[in-house]
Amino acid sequence: MAVVSIAPYDFPPKDSVDKFPAPLLYVGWEDHKMFCAPLCVPMPPTTVFGDFVKGALPDMYGAHPDFAKIAWDKVEWFNSGKPFTPDLGKTMAENGMGHKSVIRFRTPGLTGLAGSCF
Repeated sequence: MAVVSIAPYDFPPKDSVDKFPAPLLYVGWEDHKMFCAPLCVPMPPTTVFGDFVKGALPDMYGAHPDFAKIAWDKVEWFNSGKPFTPDLGKTMAENGMGHKSVIRFRTPGLTGLAGSCF
């Protein structure tokens, strides 16, 4: 269904990067419905991707029983819907992530609590 505006849609956005302490990053773990939606966290663009994996992700998802079983060398990564292979030694910005990017990761062989997401 098409939508037509009756007036110009011309005003500054309220969620621009300058309004946050760091760019927002949405992070989702595929097939793990214990977390019903991607988590949104401020993530400085200077954060090294390897530090994000070792530091931020355990804080975000470590409560899930499958988290300790992740084979990180087999994880499939997606940046705003497109498959990508992150360089763990480069920053978030160098890996192409910016304000409101969506990072999702899939962990082959781990499909939710007791395989509940198949």
